[in-house]
Amino acid sequence: MKERCILHSDANCFYASVETVLNPELRGKAVAVCGSTEERHGIVLAKSEKAKKAGVKTGMANWQAKECCKELIIVPPRYEYYMKFSKYLHSIYQRYTDLVEPFGMDECWLDVTNTLRDGMAVAEEIRQTVKDELGITVSIGVSFNKIFAKLGSDMKKPDAVTQITRDDYKAKVWPLPCEELLYCGKATTAKLNHLSIKTIGDIARVGPEFMGERFGKNGVALWKYASGNDTSRVAHQDFTMPAKSVGHGITCVADLENMEEVRMVLIALAQDIGHRLRVYHLKAKGVQVYIRDSRLCSYLSQAQLEYPTQSEASVSQAAIALVEKNYVWTNQIRAITISAINLVSESAIEQTTIFCDYKKVERQSKLERTVDNIRGRYGKTAIAPAVLMNEHKMPPHSDREIIMPGIMHK
Repeated sequence: MKERCILHSDANCFYASVETVLNPELRGKAVAVCGSTEERHGIVLAKSEKAKKAGVKTGMANWQAKECCKELIIVPPRYEYYMKFSKYLHSIYQRYTDLVEPFGMDECWLDVTNTLRDGMAVAEEIRQTVKDELGITVSIGVSFNKIFAKLGSDMKKPDAVTQITRDDYKAKVWPLPCEELLYCGKATTAKLNHLSIKTIGDIARVGPEFMGERFGKNGVALWKYASGNDTSRVAHQDFTMPAKSVGHGITCVADLENMEEVRMVLIALAQDIGHRLRVYHLKAKGVQVYIRDSRLCSYLSQAQLEYPTQSEASVSQAAIALVEKNYVWTNQIRAITISAINLVSESAIEQTTIFCDYKKVERQSKLERTVDNIRGRYGKTAIAPAVLMNEHKMPPHSDREIIMPGIMHK
């Protein structure tokens, strides 16, 4: 059987690289793309290679980044252009195969097994084509599975191709620290290190039984990845992952200082969630709120709903109640995300409850579908809740849709 040939392409410093194409005067300079260009409230979303070398890190406050790099140039994000460049990247990849699976906006796996050319040659051609046609660079990993292909793309940056083969993966991959392995997060890494498992090779050597006993099925999966036994497929370019949740979040243009400001942001975010639930013919049985405060500490809370809903009014009310109940105002709020969770089909049979006013629910549903139709004809800003007519701290680009990371297809 023919050995698989998988590529993982990662656009280097993607947001910052796109900005240098849009404004060539930024090329070669220390650039940071920030959620707000105001020093007090903004944080770094992405940085150029020169800024990275100066010590600028993603998530830093603007003023901290400026302290690291005095010549740092701060620019606001332009997501509509990043999405365009992401689509241009995909169109280049699709010249070589229809097995193209996004992993975020700037990364993709490609299965080029059936391409009648050497995988390294294909990767080098893609790397050069991206540079010539888009003016940005990619780092590409070439291997016999998805996990090692991604590790390869991380090994040399920027503008490079790295191959990991069956003959050399133990020398190249096994000495790497555990956290370099995909899906091995901070908590898992800490537990592994406590067990004196420091490297990817250590994970492979302890065996699946040991990993399964201590980490469950995720531990067995990590062992498979470390051992080179990942068999997950690259999805077809037309594949759409069934939604497990529908979320929408923003980094505010200025920190939220009180509950009234939070309320306006949550109502605005819920508009998009309700619309997408109706488009996907889904209902949510729960709501989740994620908050990052001004000190970059994170808070997560969730609650079940009385009945499944696709109403933005119900979603926003539940989200507001969660924040009011759980958030302690020690610090101001910098970023916030709502997710509709525990999704079911809108046609699923519901258990009735005496506490639900079904006539009111039906009226609300008709109203929101009418609003969808108006926005479909005249644009998203044609109609909005009156509370959003007041001044708020939503960024102007907050109605974007983001392709979230893919899954490992068995």
